[in-house]
Amino acid sequence: MALTLSVAALAAVLACALLRPRLQAIVAGLAAALVIVAGATTWRAAVGEISELAPVVAFLAAVLVLARLCDDEGLFRAAGTLMARATSGGQSRLLTTVFAISAAVTAILSLDATVILLTPVVLATARALAVPARPHAYATAHLANSASLLLPVSNLTNLLAFSAAGLSFLHFAAAMTLPWIAAIVVEFLLLRWLFAKDLATEPQRAVSVEPLDVPKFTLAVVVLTLAGFAVTSLLGFSPAWAALAGALVLGVRALADRRTTMSRIVVSLDIPFLIFVLCLGVVVDAVMRNGLESAMQQVIPDGHGLLALLGIAAVAALLSNVVNNLPAVLVLLPLVAGSGPAAVLAVLIGVNIGPNLTYVGSLANLLWRSVVRRDVKAGFGEFSRIGVVTTPLVLVAAVLGLWTYVRLIGL
Repeated sequence: MALTLSVAALAAVLACALLRPRLQAIVAGLAAALVIVAGATTWRAAVGEISELAPVVAFLAAVLVLARLCDDEGLFRAAGTLMARATSGGQSRLLTTVFAISAAVTAILSLDATVILLTPVVLATARALAVPARPHAYATAHLANSASLLLPVSNLTNLLAFSAAGLSFLHFAAAMTLPWIAAIVVEFLLLRWLFAKDLATEPQRAVSVEPLDVPKFTLAVVVLTLAGFAVTSLLGFSPAWAALAGALVLGVRALADRRTTMSRIVVSLDIPFLIFVLCLGVVVDAVMRNGLESAMQQVIPDGHGLLALLGIAAVAALLSNVVNNLPAVLVLLPLVAGSGPAAVLAVLIGVNIGPNLTYVGSLANLLWRSVVRRDVKAGFGEFSRIGVVTTPLVLVAAVLGLWTYVRLIGL
């Protein structure tokens, strides 16, 4: 009975997140209260789960604010100028530039920045050139997921895995560099092949290229914040302090220059989503306590060999497309944490790359669809067809990168 109730509560939360995201915090809160009142979990366990997730959520909040302030300071506008300049080499060069910028933005400022802030810039560039937007739009969609492997700050799933793996910031980044590069290269080759016809279209009109105005102060703060992530981690402090420092510096400057307002900064925190994450953790914990943990233990492979890592990543990818990648990582991390960092990072590869298979895989996919609706008719069928071609190969390439690192250097 407790398992049925917990699963029903989780299903309701996910359905709301996918179909009515504005209500997701309310529904998640009600679902968390229900599993506690019904005895599927306890107040003590719920408080413990929230306490464990709180530092991760605080880190996420600081990064969200940092990304929005970078947009206010003109960083993404400069990225648009770089893309426009790349069109002199045709669409293939434009796609290369979109890939490079998307990978960097995703890794440093998180996948949300790529979907919400960069994708509209990419679409505007394609619109100005009168070229098909599909190749470049799908590049941002896929890289928002697959290019989020590199740093703990790149994705909420990374923050959770970072805590479970017990690695330093630099060690995490080193271990994920090969998987990150492999995923991006294979993704690029496959999307270039799939959209060869669209990419053959020459720009129908020249776009007026404005002078490149890189906000040097903002870029310097971002670089120093990245360095701060590494330093705080080495000193035993949460990297959230470095993210908070970067957000404070940019926030004070933007407020002083009237480039933003306090209300805009508060909105960028996305407090409803942060509440959703905390309450979702309580509901997933209830499901785990009432039978899912023992069931999943029968499915997850053991070991650190290539086949075991591939199996772990595959299970994580499939589970992401059944229940979404955030619940999937919350379910799987406690099961593999005892097997060591390699297993944790294999789960991360699965839950980050796997969502490119279907819209259900991540909330970022649905957010991307709403962003591109005006320019690209990206239906469920087309998204999944492209995902079927790309996702398995990108997943295997990334796991091979992780396995190579483990064999050569170790974890």
